[in-house]
Amino acid sequence: MIGLRSSVAVVLLTLLSACAGTESPQAELEPVVDAPILRIQLDGENPAASVGELQRPEGPLRFSVGQGRYGIACAGTRFQEGVTPLGRFRVNAILSEERFEMDPELVERSGKSEAELRSTLFRNMNSIDFKGDGETGEYGSGYISLEPVPSPDQPLIEQPFQFNTYDGTFRWYSFAIHGSNDLSRIGKAVTGGCINAGRFTMEALLDRVQLGDQVEISSDSPCLP
Repeated sequence: MIGLRSSVAVVLLTLLSACAGTESPQAELEPVVDAPILRIQLDGENPAASVGELQRPEGPLRFSVGQGRYGIACAGTRFQEGVTPLGRFRVNAILSEERFEMDPELVERSGKSEAELRSTLFRNMNSIDFKGDGETGEYGSGYISLEPVPSPDQPLIEQPFQFNTYDGTFRWYSFAIHGSNDLSRIGKAVTGGCINAGRFTMEALLDRVQLGDQVEISSDSPCLP
């Protein structure tokens, strides 16, 4: 009987040692990288083929986008007017008539209260006549501001994004995904560098995207350094 008990004890100790050996210390686990909620693939030669894909619980939404009139910039470059940059980005502000979310650091930089920004910022921005043709509403139904996410392949560099005054109107100037007051511009290289999308798409984005979400913009076309 003693011999049987000893054998059982040896087997149990062996099993316990094996289980303990399969556990990895928490410190050795690799950090989890956030998967982009939105991916955009730009086509420099055929802008009509540029598409976005939004991840949703009910299934992905694919949609056409417009892009910068002067081309596509390589990841890790400084934002230039008329050029759409590639890389990984983070949502740092979401603006529409119904929704206002902005990183607290940006609110502080604005020099205004969150309540004032909430009630006036998007309306002011959408009142600007950028083309000088007498038409406003060029951001359509919403504006999703993006900031570059640094990585070993995409180092962080200073960007020209800032609060400023354009034609007497206070605004937030950044790279963004936004709507349009002219659906014929979707699928064309006509923007000041931002990504534009149709009304239905913007409604879906505003309903799904959250502050801090990541967006990936890529292209197989040559990019500007």
